[in-house]
Amino acid sequence: MTKVKSPFTAKSVEAIKATNKRQEIPDPGLKGFYLIVQPLPGGAKSWAVRYKGKPKYTIGSVAIWTLADARKEAGRVMRACDEGRDPHAAKKEAANDDNLVENALAEFVKRHVKIKNRASTAREQQRFIDNELLPRWKGRRINSITKRDIVKMLNEIVDRGAPQSALRVKALVSKFFAWCVGTDRLEASPCTGIEPPAVVTKRKRVLSPDEIRLVWKGADIIGWPFGPLTKLLLLTGQRREEVAGASWAEFALDAKQPVWTIPEHRAKNGNANVVALAPAALAVIASLPRVAGKGDLVLTTNGETSISGYSRGKRRLDDAMLAVARKEACERGDDPNKVAIPEWTLHDLRRTFATLGGDIGILPHTIEAILNHARVGISAHYNHARYEAEKRSSLLHWARHIEAIVEANLGSNVAV
Repeated sequence: MTKVKSPFTAKSVEAIKATNKRQEIPDPGLKGFYLIVQPLPGGAKSWAVRYKGKPKYTIGSVAIWTLADARKEAGRVMRACDEGRDPHAAKKEAANDDNLVENALAEFVKRHVKIKNRASTAREQQRFIDNELLPRWKGRRINSITKRDIVKMLNEIVDRGAPQSALRVKALVSKFFAWCVGTDRLEASPCTGIEPPAVVTKRKRVLSPDEIRLVWKGADIIGWPFGPLTKLLLLTGQRREEVAGASWAEFALDAKQPVWTIPEHRAKNGNANVVALAPAALAVIASLPRVAGKGDLVLTTNGETSISGYSRGKRRLDDAMLAVARKEACERGDDPNKVAIPEWTLHDLRRTFATLGGDIGILPHTIEAILNHARVGISAHYNHARYEAEKRSSLLHWARHIEAIVEANLGSNVAV
């Protein structure tokens, strides 16, 4: 029987050889913690706990459990025994199908995500679950997900050029495992101590007038449904999910002063927002097809759900914008290959309205009201004015400004 005098190390464990007899080798560094070596020809190695006369508790294979993780698990098992709990029963419970990652995530979405978050956030978190978590972890049990698994996933997301998505995934995974602890599925979260995978950055991108013109022309080229969505985002300054999820019942198109009312259950901050509709916005809405279906959605291709595929639609829009810009460069006699459009997002249209709107004289408090930002400080308690008249005149002024930009022949290279 092999005996060791010093606490296990990864190197010393690797050096222990299998014989023709089964071996149980105690770790001098942690009483009750054992390395089990099966006899030849297999010679498999695993970790186990023998503690206070309790039945042997098998932790798992050395190939899967690192020494550090196995020691930590051994400590957890011994603590359970000291507290009068049965670690074998807990292990059996952990093997329940309810603790498969996909099943636990489904319950998490039902019991937490959809209850604690607005619909747009719930959809985003479900997208991360479908695209990031399940492809990697489906079929595994939640207690098998280690800190190393999570860090590896986050690094992969960062390495493919999506650091801000990595931050959101980390927040989601942290909430999920905290929920698992809170519902007694796990004793501790594997997310503890994981550093943020990227630096939180606040975007400052504001589109130039020439870029706005290209956005509009690109939207004309790609057409329904992503083109009209983009134009409405630009004309109203509202959030993507609020525009995409609009229903016909929210619009008063025949009123003397047409408006679109975003109900409180769809608004990000829970406050309903009345958005005045300029003639340019009314023209876009009038061009939209009425898709038959069970729903009353404005932007839908199947009559039941709002449009999706934003990434694909945005790529089509970027390509159309670049094609227009390069064609204009050729017409000017410039090198089209030197024309480039700096990266931008749909949310940047909202920031563009806030910034350029101020440049054309829209007052800050009116911009905040149009954007439906939550008020803070004293204003949140005492100022409940809606500024509807100011919002209407400002949105009409903004729409005329956009029309002037679109009609202008600016034609300069966006970037070289």
